[in-house]
Amino acid sequence: MQDQQRPLEGITVVSIEQAVAAPFATRQLADLGARVIKIERPGDGDFARRYDTTVHGHSSYFVWLNRSKESLTLDLKDERGRDILHQLLADADVFVQNLAPGAADRLGLGTDALTARYPRLIPCTVSGYGTSGPWADRKAYDLLVQCQTGLVSLTGSADEAARVGVSVADISAGMYAYSGILTALFARATTGVVRPVEVSLFEALAEWMSQPAYYTRHSGSQPPRVGTQHATIAPYGAYTAADGKDVLFSIQNEREWAALCREFLGRPELTDDPRFATGSDRVTHRDELNAIVAERFARSDAADIMKVLEEIGVANAGVNSVAEFLDHPVLEGRDRWREVAVPGATVQALLPPADLAGLTARMDPVPAVGEHTDAILTALGRTPDDLAALRAAAVI
Repeated sequence: MQDQQRPLEGITVVSIEQAVAAPFATRQLADLGARVIKIERPGDGDFARRYDTTVHGHSSYFVWLNRSKESLTLDLKDERGRDILHQLLADADVFVQNLAPGAADRLGLGTDALTARYPRLIPCTVSGYGTSGPWADRKAYDLLVQCQTGLVSLTGSADEAARVGVSVADISAGMYAYSGILTALFARATTGVVRPVEVSLFEALAEWMSQPAYYTRHSGSQPPRVGTQHATIAPYGAYTAADGKDVLFSIQNEREWAALCREFLGRPELTDDPRFATGSDRVTHRDELNAIVAERFARSDAADIMKVLEEIGVANAGVNSVAEFLDHPVLEGRDRWREVAVPGATVQALLPPADLAGLTARMDPVPAVGEHTDAILTALGRTPDDLAALRAAAVI
């Protein structure tokens, strides 16, 4: 029997969040049992609700990022809305915001103001380029940050750069905000010290760019853009089989290279060929090596190629479409899908990737805009007449 006491039950998170980064951080806190109160604009709410309408009329981004949260609509430009927010913050453990540059300070919600007023509250700021420095006032979106960190210059084919196909800057920032908040909660619990958290999209993705940064600084040139090939390891990339299916495989060491030459390519003499003697030699002579591998691929279907590579211990994978990923045998075999309610329907959602023994992840519904407003304000002592007056004034 599983113990249903999740690690963050009893923790309250208030979040003025939008788009991807901050909502991803708080959704993961909700997965672990935290109560997450999501502050949204009256009316339309988080603008990510309108990114698309593909999931039963709802945005695929919003459905992914906002399950298990409570939605409270507040006009924070109105003093009455800010009073309600501060009433919530007085009893909250964590406050998360990714407002536009300077907006939190203008609303009296900057880190210094909050820590002075609420000594136990952990504020977390998610910004574009940091709250100080020469770019503190600049807006930042995912693809802008991919460009600024050089990631786009590494992605794509030799002829054309490309964005990464998911919101990698937002996701990295959300992950660091999540881990930073967990660390701050641990520090508060063990030392009593409250440490505010700040994460920027730029610095989060800059960390992920460290390997090509080291390579570029110490080699004098950045890794080349080589499509599905690996910029600094060969052979490591996708090749097309006789049936048109692409298969990617990776050679990581000399033992695997020798096995590939002998058992798959059928050319054991290549092991001692000076063009391919070391990993660096194989990268230098990548075009010649790719021609040899491509010729071998053209003689077999993908399933046969993957079978041989598996037998000789060479890591490989078919290059799947998203539809093929959805039907992946690992997801089915490990029972990773769960039903989650969205307004008016249910969807299949993946369990969080970190399994904690004896615990089940929280997979509660995705809220409608303002769905929990009345319940939250009633719990704060507001009467039905109060709610009617606030709603008439568009404060909620």
